[in-house]
Formats: sequence, C-alpha cells, structure tokens
Amino acid sequence: MRIGTWNLAGRWAPEHLRLLLDLDCDVLLLTEASERVDLPGYALHLGQSRMAARRRWAGVASRSAISPLSDPHPASAMAIVGDWTFCSSILPWRSAGEREFWQGARHAEWTASCLGTLVPALPTDGLIWGGDWNHALHGREWAGSMGGRTALLTALEKLNLHVPTASLAHRIDGLLSIDHVAIPTTVSASGAFRVEASLGDRRLSDHDAYVVQIG
Repeated sequence: MRIGTWNLAGRWAPEHLRLLLDLDCDVLLLTEASERVDLPGYALHLGQSRMAARRRWAGVASRSAISPLSDPHPASAMAIVGDWTFCSSILPWRSAGEREFWQGARHAEWTASCLGTLVPALPTDGLIWGGDWNHALHGREWAGSMGGRTALLTALEKLNLHVPTASLAHRIDGLLSIDHVAIPTTVSASGAFRVEASLGDRRLSDHDAYVVQIG
C-alpha cells in the first residue's frame, strides 16, 4: 500500500490533479484541501470544518471504498479504508495563534491542547495518521516548538506509531519535513520519499508532497 500526504494550500488546478495522480497512491492524506478538489478514481472525504472560505482543514482520499468517520478534531478528517483507519490532521504552527479548538498562551500549549482532544479519539490499532503536523521530529525546529514536538512524540508513542518521513528533507534547505505519515510500529515501510511540488519555477504549494510505501 502506498500512502501520500500533501498540503494543497487551498489551491486547485490541473497541475495539482496531475501531481496527485502521479504520486500513484492508494490513499492520500490531504491538508488545506480546496472544496474544488476532484480526484478521478478516488473516493474523497473532507472534514467538516473550514479553515478558510472554500478550504477544509483536512481530507482522506482512497482508490478503494471509504467509510467516513466523525472528525476526531476540527482540524482533522478520518475514515476507514479496508482494515485501516486513516486520519489526516493539521497541528498548530508557531504563528497560528490561539483558536477555539487549541487553547493556551503559547505554541506548546496549543499543540498539547490539540493533541489532548485528538489522540483519545484515535484507535491504537490499525491506525495510519499523517498530514501537516508543523513539526520536525528531530533536528532544528522552525514551524513548531520544542515543547510541541515533545507532546507530539508522546502522542505517537501512545498510539504505537513510528514515522518513516521523520528524516526526509523539507523544501527549505537545512530543515526536515513537517509533513508526515505515521504507521504502526508493527509495520515496516519499504520506502519513503519527498516529491517536489513545483512546475518549473512555479510552486504549486508552499509544501512538498511525501509518500510512504508499506507492504
């Protein structure tokens, strides 16, 4: 099975469709997904909450039949595909500010608040969780905070997950990815890679796409 994640930055054009189809993924964990997203050959479930006009926080797309589940958090979407539960999430970024569904005085507290709602709503078996987490999992921290990273690593341990994307590069030189796909600790990844989201000199998003192969 091949799983991809991409933050679309609310954009949708033929070039975005082409990149997603070229990823050749069985399941896609999308974030900042335009309500115009249309993926031939995929069933699509978008979360209920809007991040901005005509933009949902997260979504799950699958080549196989999909059973949507209630959003485990306003910035997440979740669905069952086969024997797996897939969750796509955006976690707080440093400049996000306090919101109704992540509260506190600083970034680490927003992240802990978000995960405090999200993690209890996720299964600890058969889960694949990904999206734009706004944290590198080691090395320099740029989008998130070290306190937020600690809370995220604790959540991954509770959920029995490991992250094959943790050592992949960010599009900015010297940084590691903040977009991730996590899989059960009992499952090995046969590959993980980054796909540059650009067309010539034009960026399709401020995030690159990431793919993990299992099985």
